[in-house]
Amino acid sequence: MDVIWLLLVLLLSLITIQFMKIRQIAAHLPPGPTPLPLIGNLFTTKCQLNHKTLMKLSKIYGNIMTIWAGQTSLIVLNGYEAIRECLINNSEKVSDRPTTPFFKYYSEGRGIIIGTGQNWKVQRRLSIKILRNLGLGKKVLEWRIKSEASQLVEILVSQKGSAIDPKNCLTNAVSNVVAAVSFGHTFSLNDELFHHIFESSTLVAAFFGTRWGQLYDAFPWLMHRLPGPQQSMYKHLHFLKQYMLYEIRQHQQNPSAEPQDVIDYYLEQISKTQDDPSSTVDEENLIQVLVDFVLAGFETVTSTLRWGLLYMAVNQDVQVKAQKEIDAIVESIENLQYEHRTKLPYTNAVIHEIQRVSNVVPNGLPRLCTQDIKLQEYSIKKGTIIIANLASACMDPNHWKFPDTFNPSNFLDEEGNFQPNEAFLPFSAGHRNCMGEQMARTELFIFFTSLLKTLSFQLPKGVTEVNMDGIYGTTYLPHAYKICPIPR
Repeated sequence: MDVIWLLLVLLLSLITIQFMKIRQIAAHLPPGPTPLPLIGNLFTTKCQLNHKTLMKLSKIYGNIMTIWAGQTSLIVLNGYEAIRECLINNSEKVSDRPTTPFFKYYSEGRGIIIGTGQNWKVQRRLSIKILRNLGLGKKVLEWRIKSEASQLVEILVSQKGSAIDPKNCLTNAVSNVVAAVSFGHTFSLNDELFHHIFESSTLVAAFFGTRWGQLYDAFPWLMHRLPGPQQSMYKHLHFLKQYMLYEIRQHQQNPSAEPQDVIDYYLEQISKTQDDPSSTVDEENLIQVLVDFVLAGFETVTSTLRWGLLYMAVNQDVQVKAQKEIDAIVESIENLQYEHRTKLPYTNAVIHEIQRVSNVVPNGLPRLCTQDIKLQEYSIKKGTIIIANLASACMDPNHWKFPDTFNPSNFLDEEGNFQPNEAFLPFSAGHRNCMGEQMARTELFIFFTSLLKTLSFQLPKGVTEVNMDGIYGTTYLPHAYKICPIPR
């Protein structure tokens, strides 16, 4: 009994010391909910950095506040002004990623999404150059998107208005754009390998933002040994990397006369730098870049389109008005071009509004301060982790006419012209903004406009209520639903 009491006293003493240490550190940080020893604010946030929870907390603690994930402090930014001051005004100083346990396991600092330091700059610069060589911002890539959009329309028209879940066909169309650019080939809708790749990329991409992901970062030594979704994540990430290696070997065994895709161009660059011992243009980084492309390219555009069709079915007046505008300008989907967006202000506003309210990547990904910075009255030290609640900028009442409701007028002036809004940040901002923004914008416009030109979307007969809340992870996804695509 004496030993047990001694152990309890020691444990209590350690917890008390830890609590006092956190309180001492917290005194020099922006305000926030009181952290508990060891677990920090995991109870307050319910083990999840849900963007809606963070917005509620900001009403108590301010737009710059501190949240503790276990024993790690996170500076959370809410509202456009705070986000702009940090990500744009101090862009270079918050351009790195933290080496959290999950991020380290995911990429070990390689690639683009979680890459750090000079290696990240090299990979991003090279990847942008490759995408431009492959037609980013040019007609050749637009043609590929139009081809997938046409096939998607054909599949939905063939349903003859029956109620379906559009997820799989939307996923296949969007993913094939990324696959063609990355691997030089596409997948059929019924390809089991394609479904395995998508399932794996979805699970890995979502893991960080889930409760299990937050627990993993707070207690990696424990979570690594316990059963749970993290064990499945390990297997899926391993599969993705093995598949990327397979694609690379196929390209090496069957080289093209001229580079046709990301792998071809990257392998060409590897051969040019192979005599440079300091070069980070290597096979390990290529594997990670391909995984990054798949994770970023598959899920985000697909989920935005899924939200978009749901919003059209629920808001029939918006759908009809957009279709009338499209019919007046676009003769057929074969003639549709990305530049038509300037002649379709209402349709363009609808697409932007879908992005604004759906917030498919609500918190972006964390940044790391590479230098000391000043945010309002707070001094933020080098090495501090920053979380920008991008969804809060997209719902900031100081910058939107209708912040809490779906209304395309948020992007229209009094004459009905399209009006950009600086608080629209679905692609983040600053040095770590989304590299694929131009490609995503083109995909969303061509897919969405092609669908509305050819089909009308309605809820199944008898369905009067729809769950418009999302499923929270790294991405914010709609619940599964069925919809009736009716040929026009």
